[in-house]
Amino acid sequence: MLITDYLLLNYKRCNRRTYLDIYGNPQQKDPEKDFLRKLKRENQSHIRNVIKARSLDYRQPEISRQNWQLNAQQTLKLMQQGVDCIFRGTLSLSFSQWQAVLGDEIFLSKIKNSQQDLLSAVIFTAAPSLLIKQPGKSRFGNWQYIPVNIKLGRRAKPEYKLIAAFHAQILGIIQGIIPTRSQLILKEHNDYFINLDLWLIKMQYIVAECFAMLAHKLEPEVFISRQRCSLCNWYGHCYGVAQQQQHLSLVPGVTPKRYEHLQEIGVDSVESLVKVAETSLGEMVGYDVARQLKQQIAAIESDRALVRSSFDLINTQPISTGAIELYFDIEAEPERQIDYLLGVLLVDRAENTEEFYAFLAEKPEDEGQIWQQFLNFVNLYPDAPIFHYSEYEVDTIKRLAELYNTPKFITKELLSRFVDLHQWVTQSVVFPVESYSLKALANWIGFYWRETQGSGDQSVCWYDQWLYTQDRALLELILSYNEDDCRATRYLKDWLLDFLESQRNEKIRVIASQR
Repeated sequence: MLITDYLLLNYKRCNRRTYLDIYGNPQQKDPEKDFLRKLKRENQSHIRNVIKARSLDYRQPEISRQNWQLNAQQTLKLMQQGVDCIFRGTLSLSFSQWQAVLGDEIFLSKIKNSQQDLLSAVIFTAAPSLLIKQPGKSRFGNWQYIPVNIKLGRRAKPEYKLIAAFHAQILGIIQGIIPTRSQLILKEHNDYFINLDLWLIKMQYIVAECFAMLAHKLEPEVFISRQRCSLCNWYGHCYGVAQQQQHLSLVPGVTPKRYEHLQEIGVDSVESLVKVAETSLGEMVGYDVARQLKQQIAAIESDRALVRSSFDLINTQPISTGAIELYFDIEAEPERQIDYLLGVLLVDRAENTEEFYAFLAEKPEDEGQIWQQFLNFVNLYPDAPIFHYSEYEVDTIKRLAELYNTPKFITKELLSRFVDLHQWVTQSVVFPVESYSLKALANWIGFYWRETQGSGDQSVCWYDQWLYTQDRALLELILSYNEDDCRATRYLKDWLLDFLESQRNEKIRVIASQR
């Protein structure tokens, strides 16, 4: 059995993914998304940029990592020769080598006696971005190596630390001494050094747990977390399993931690959540959360939107309206740190017209120009409320205003007109949906995007492709998707206004009839 750093990285993120990568049916995997391919390209570019910026003179095995056995042999020869820096190398050792240094107690504590014979067949492989020579003693002579991993992330995530410790341990066994440090180089080229005293121990237990899961063929339970799962090739398969099981992870508000608490009282499905008493639920997860979950499941079961029990229908002022209203949505490219499209739908309710305006940066350096164009446009309608969905638009306005030295009084006045419909939704209405994204809500109330494959991630890929190809058809796709985002926001606002008004009138009628 081959235990690789890539397998462990996935295990730390989602143990089910690791299991499916080994035992799943490849035909059930989703096609790789354009956005994931883009991230891989950017990661390789980031590695090259770091090497260039640090003027690292490296050598690398002649054999690619796809042939890990030969690559590992050549990597070992380069270390024995005392090469200053090794790029794209592979480290490999058998379980017997691991056992000779670390013992096998942790592994044996995790597996059954019948599985112990599998240990002899375990091979560990690691592929650090770089191996850098340092002064010191090792099997090779008066030098040793440290592993360096170059990552596109902005922070040292737990899975990065795990892999850095795994690399340090394997390298330590090969060279006869644990390296003095294990290093990460992150997005801004900043260095992070792993606490090996802590992570070497954690790593050993995680490696043993991963092996035990695979050795016993214990398929982990599905848990859908869209932010974490969205780029995984197994998402479609796992989502189908979750739907079939009526899994609670499909219910908004059921986080992994809350799911653990729910399981403690025997609540492990939609059906059992329906049946459990709200008081019992409240004792475990808190009474406010219990009330929210009960309302959420009631909405899903009845396929009806409900007014949140905590929302004051009678005394809360209705959503802002105006003769002219603006609906705002942004497309951004995080890697380039650019907001390349500021889209605005102008709705003139007096004239019963609407028109979409797109402030598009065809080149990243045009961002400042479209920011000024956007300001000039919205200032033509100083009394118009600006509707958006989520805090991102507000954060972006602040970022652009600061970046381009917009006077603070202009920014403050502009933001005072913003109305966040996501905030309105989460405070006032329970929808029978699995997600409170704009697309999920708009689809439920009857709005659909023209670009069926469109998404924020896909828009980023279209823009990236546009910069390389100058194919204007890609810009049209971006504009169409953003316009529909704006129209969906308008559709949701109108629906919310009508729904809350009708519910308010109904409640007033009921109150009056009881007097």
